[in-house]
Amino acid sequence: MPVYKAPLETMRFVLNDVLNVSQLSQLPGYEQATPDLMESILAEGSKFCEEVLFPLNQSGDQEGCHFDNGQVTTPKGFKEAYASYTQGGWTSLSADPVYGGMGMPHLWNLVFMEMICSSNMSFGMYPGLSEGAYRAILHHGSEDLKKTYLPKMITGEWAGTMCLTEPHCGTDLGLIRTKAIPNGQGQYEITGTKIFISAGDHDLTDNIIHLVLAKLPDAPEGAKGISLFIVPKFLVDTHAANHVTCGSIEHKMGIKASATCVMNFDTSIGWLVGEPNKGLKAMFTMMNAARLGVGMQGLGLAEVAWQNGFSYARDRLQMRALDGTKYPDKPADPILVHPDVRKMLLTSKAFCEGARALSYWVGLHLDIAEKHPDSIKRQEADDLVALLTPIIKAYQTDMGFEIANLAIQIHGGHGYIREYGVEQYARDARIAMIYEGTNGIQALDLVGRKMSQNYGRLLRRFFHPVLEFMTQYQEDETLGKLVVPLSKAFTKLQQATIQIGLKSLKDPNEAGAASTDFLRLFALVAVGFMWIKMAKVAQDKLIAGDTDKTEFYQSKIKTARFFIERMLPEAESRYRMIMAGAEPLMSMTESEFIA
Repeated sequence: MPVYKAPLETMRFVLNDVLNVSQLSQLPGYEQATPDLMESILAEGSKFCEEVLFPLNQSGDQEGCHFDNGQVTTPKGFKEAYASYTQGGWTSLSADPVYGGMGMPHLWNLVFMEMICSSNMSFGMYPGLSEGAYRAILHHGSEDLKKTYLPKMITGEWAGTMCLTEPHCGTDLGLIRTKAIPNGQGQYEITGTKIFISAGDHDLTDNIIHLVLAKLPDAPEGAKGISLFIVPKFLVDTHAANHVTCGSIEHKMGIKASATCVMNFDTSIGWLVGEPNKGLKAMFTMMNAARLGVGMQGLGLAEVAWQNGFSYARDRLQMRALDGTKYPDKPADPILVHPDVRKMLLTSKAFCEGARALSYWVGLHLDIAEKHPDSIKRQEADDLVALLTPIIKAYQTDMGFEIANLAIQIHGGHGYIREYGVEQYARDARIAMIYEGTNGIQALDLVGRKMSQNYGRLLRRFFHPVLEFMTQYQEDETLGKLVVPLSKAFTKLQQATIQIGLKSLKDPNEAGAASTDFLRLFALVAVGFMWIKMAKVAQDKLIAGDTDKTEFYQSKIKTARFFIERMLPEAESRYRMIMAGAEPLMSMTESEFIA
């Protein structure tokens, strides 16, 4: 049977010691966000995830959702779990108090999201989609729309979705065909079909508020002609059905307890969100929130996969250690003694803890960008969040799948069968690399938009603090051994940035060819930076004589060393692939592919 325990001690270390999140309570509107309250949130959130959600993960995967007579029902136990979720106030944690939310930091929500994704990713899809829809209405809806929809979305009585994809178009949303016809009463009749709609229909809430991309009759061609509409499943004033139906649910590789629906809109009544033909801006509010959430899915699944890999490695007896017997009282040594198994486990541990620190760092800046009284500080924080969002989404989901596969490998044959549960993590993790913009799209966003935006201003938000940190500690007796390799990788990142910029001026394919390798190079440097920051804090704690947690702090320093010496060297190969340019990719003709 699989296991999961929220990594609270490591979470506290990152939040309190590395990031000093107590600073959030100094921001206007966050006065109540004290460390004591955060500790309560961590304790209660972990208890809910471990005791309510995690026990439903395997059973939900095995049962899946049901589709009968146009209605979707979730697996056994999900409806009761959702009721407990809403009663606990989790849907309102970071929501605006004006509409009934608690108004707590976004970072706290991000931390809770990690635990949800580890314990039951399918369940997390339902409130996760509602969160994206809530944010789009909050930032772009009229005051009347906010008052109508947000209070019950915040309580969890109503859910939300994002209806973007159509059968003939995914990433290229300018090709959508769903129509919105004004009916002369300040409303629109929405007609069209959307596919791959997560949580498109279910039995968890009284109503589902769909946010639908559609085109007005006089809309310009392409992405400039997209508008966004609220289309509730049931009309709010009359409670009548709104001609919104689920045509079918998909039979998927993973996240089987999350309903992925084909949604049909047949002259459904909708309300415009924001300005006509400006739906793309509102859509990106949803997408950016969702992309950070998907990044947490990658981290959450990696964490639970690594925990199960480690648990198995301690118990599974196979052969003897290469340097001599370690457990003479047993017929064989645990596989934890073997170097290759340790490499897989340390890769998993180093990723999870490094990515957690990076994610929480971005979450902290998400709150600074919204609440800081200094407009310059808000802009700087917003720039950093914008820059690192595609990196978190792509890198953490790539690695989430990789770590899940490592857990299967550690389990051997037992990993390939259902009983031990780890094969589900690989199946569930695979979708996160695809939805909310494939990871290739994230890389293009980084190279094509974020890298050059405002003459490199976003890049400077990251480059400057990293350079300052390395300069400060490169001569440190202990940290210097870690800083020097990071400095070399950072130099490669700077050089790659310049080369991509120069080459792509002559040939746009150069940026496309380099994009995924550049994103990975960037991610390695970013996580390496966070690891050395954690090692610095751990070293300071040991010097200060914090002997109660000596083993914990030593573990951080040793894991930092593993990342820098065994994982960061990938940066060199990524740099060389970037420097190879587009020609090896683009020179082959179509006919030569099958020659």
